[in-house]
Amino acid sequence: MNEDMTLATPSGSGLAYRVHSLMTAFGMIPHDLIATVARLSIAAVFWQSGKTKVDGWHVTDNAVYLFQTEYKLPFVDPWLAAHLAAFAEHFFPLLLVIGFASRLSALALLGMTLVIEIFVYPDAWPTHGTWAVCFLVIIAGGPGRLSLDHLIARYFARSA
Repeated sequence: MNEDMTLATPSGSGLAYRVHSLMTAFGMIPHDLIATVARLSIAAVFWQSGKTKVDGWHVTDNAVYLFQTEYKLPFVDPWLAAHLAAFAEHFFPLLLVIGFASRLSALALLGMTLVIEIFVYPDAWPTHGTWAVCFLVIIAGGPGRLSLDHLIARYFARSA
């Protein structure tokens, strides 16, 4: 069913009326809340993964070893892949948390998720699908009002 379809409100207090009321209430959940939860939760997943790859400001030998032996990405040197992954897993989540360049950050991490799904852990598609939904909410609907992106857009809208 799409948003253009409207259903008549059932009358009375029966089950149909209660279900309709519940569906109406669900439809009132603001995108701002959904987007903020999506941004913060998926940022935490990638930030925590990034923390496992570094010791201070340095990528660990163990992280490079994992890229050499377990992850085995095609076309990318394991040392470079470990460094790029550690950077991405810190930089893009930080941007998501503050809500700056949110759609591009979500797109970058969605790309990373696709690489992980295709080349590293293809059987983990339920987890990666859940991550993808968070990213798609942000990409399609934006980061919500509780973001720097929103403040910047408001500023430029007033200036125009």
